[in-house]
Amino acid sequence: MGRSRTRARADEFLEFAAGSGGHLYRSACLLTSGDTHLAEDLVQETLGRMYALWGRISRIDNPAAYAQTVLVRTFLTQRRRYSASERPLADLPELPVPHGADDPALRLALLQALRELPPKDRAVVMLRYWEDRTVEETADAMNVSALAVRSRSSRALAKLRARLGGSLTELAGSG
Repeated sequence: MGRSRTRARADEFLEFAAGSGGHLYRSACLLTSGDTHLAEDLVQETLGRMYALWGRISRIDNPAAYAQTVLVRTFLTQRRRYSASERPLADLPELPVPHGADDPALRLALLQALRELPPKDRAVVMLRYWEDRTVEETADAMNVSALAVRSRSSRALAKLRARLGGSLTELAGSG
């Protein structure tokens, strides 16, 4: 009985991982400002942590949202481990853009602007505007107050506007 239950849980987790992996990866790419290797590591770490908790996850209403929370907290924890001065030196590789996809120049400009934000500000932007979470949901995911989310959000958007300014309109219009 225990072995079949363990196998059923493993199958359930594999189904969850297959269904949520792409979304987690896209979110991780935004958090890491397009560093696909670090994004893959974040997703792997997140799924590893989710697997370790999978037996208890059944009590969680929304495992996908919980996985996003684990992803953000893992990202923030990793960022604390590294020096604030560490930055990848290699340029982002030119990746083929599927037909009908966003303009590569716009995508690179946005990723560069996100890269220049502090990690916590980047996490707020990703959760609030990419994930479309409320201030309270974002605060819960980041383990901070709602006021801290509002402050970081305002500061991050001001930095993005200052960095991108009119060039964002030009880049968006040129595509």
